[in-house]
Amino acid sequence: MAASILIADDDAVARRLVENMVQKCGYETIVVDSGDAAIATLTAPDAPAIDAVILDLVMPGLDGMGALAKIREAGLSVPVIVQTAHGGIDNVISAMRAGAADFVVKPVGVERLQVSLRNALNTSALKGELQRIRHSREGRLTFSDIITRADAMAGVMRAAQKAANSSIPVLIEGESGVGKEMFARAIHGSGERKAKPFVAVNCGAIPDNLVESILFGHEKGAFTGATERHMGKFVEAHGGTLFLDEVSELPLTAQVKLLRALQEGAVEAVGGRKPVKVDVRIVSATNRRLLERVKQGHFREDLFYRLHVLPLTIPSLRARREDIPHLLRHFLARFAAEENRPINGISGEAMAHLAQLDWPGNIRQLENAVYRAVVMSEGDQLGLGDFPLLNSHPHPANDIPTAPLMLEPIAAPSLVSGNEIPIAPLPATGSLTMLTATGDVRPLEDMENEIIRFAISHYRGQMSEVARRLKIGRSTLYRKLDEAGVQGHGGKSGEETH
Repeated sequence: MAASILIADDDAVARRLVENMVQKCGYETIVVDSGDAAIATLTAPDAPAIDAVILDLVMPGLDGMGALAKIREAGLSVPVIVQTAHGGIDNVISAMRAGAADFVVKPVGVERLQVSLRNALNTSALKGELQRIRHSREGRLTFSDIITRADAMAGVMRAAQKAANSSIPVLIEGESGVGKEMFARAIHGSGERKAKPFVAVNCGAIPDNLVESILFGHEKGAFTGATERHMGKFVEAHGGTLFLDEVSELPLTAQVKLLRALQEGAVEAVGGRKPVKVDVRIVSATNRRLLERVKQGHFREDLFYRLHVLPLTIPSLRARREDIPHLLRHFLARFAAEENRPINGISGEAMAHLAQLDWPGNIRQLENAVYRAVVMSEGDQLGLGDFPLLNSHPHPANDIPTAPLMLEPIAAPSLVSGNEIPIAPLPATGSLTMLTATGDVRPLEDMENEIIRFAISHYRGQMSEVARRLKIGRSTLYRKLDEAGVQGHGGKSGEETH
């Protein structure tokens, strides 16, 4: 899924021209005809994800300057590019002071608009990454910091947001690298305990003989080497959240004591004489199916039901491929800044290839691949050659039954005017998802709409060529676009022309 751009202009002709240019640059568009409509779109409870705004300054009703003020009042961080037919220096200064990211003069050319969008999106991605890192360190990470647009994530996000407002125990399941700890931090940062500690423990990295000491603490002299008193992670997290990562790796002896601590709300340190009351919210995670561990006798059934009150399963990256472009934009912005590299985009060919991979290491693998590419690249744009470790295996084996079924790979379309597009590929990824996240076959109408959108992107909006290649009439093509709710295609529904 490409970045989504909101266009606000009261001039229908100018609005259509800008929309066509933005689409040719590889972005999706949402079009409104006034400043009031733009603010309503941005602030609606079910507002679509919008990555940037192109805003006309001179409009009846709420003009561009007024819209900029309302965007700032609402605390929205979306970058805004303002445009007007009057390019005076005073207008430029006023718009920039009001929070605009860039300023273009009508009629803007496609190359100038493309550069402006690229810079705005890259800057926004870098700000988002810095904010995410800061929030994580300060324990203030929220669900708005999680990068996702995928339908497969919608249900998980809703359930996690509801869980954040209570103290219900949450068990997060998912493959390694899908972001389980980030979800745990977002649950903590969105709830009433956000001002209290968030303490993370990797249960799989603790030696068996030290698990009880680290979790529950120990008294001085309790065992050889215990030269000082240690309070333990439960006491550290008092009032806040204790995150038990890889909880399935806990030894059985520690599981017994953990169950007792959860039942009684108290822990007893190794060598201690009396239990200490603790108030902690438990969020646990595992990359294994915990119920299978119970059946195999490696995990206590009674503890399983204590932790498995609200289970959340985070889909793998191959089940939410539409998130890949957005993740890439953020990772590239961060690593380019950290490594001081002048890399500002990725080619459409590389984007299409990366979107086809199964990513067994999930988001962590994608992040590391971008890191390596940024460090090793010699140009100002990442291409397919910057990912040599991935090139030879475009379609790894997939053993997840609900993963998308991949058709034969389709050649990735080239970029507009030979110009680099900043982490915004054309809507095509060279594949067609046949199954939903729940494993059901997608409706034929949905797949037909996706094929039409691909064809429009592939043939650069040349509707006659699109209709000819799809072997349908232009009027049929326009009718199908109208039925799909695609606006701004420039045609009218009518009779068949063939």
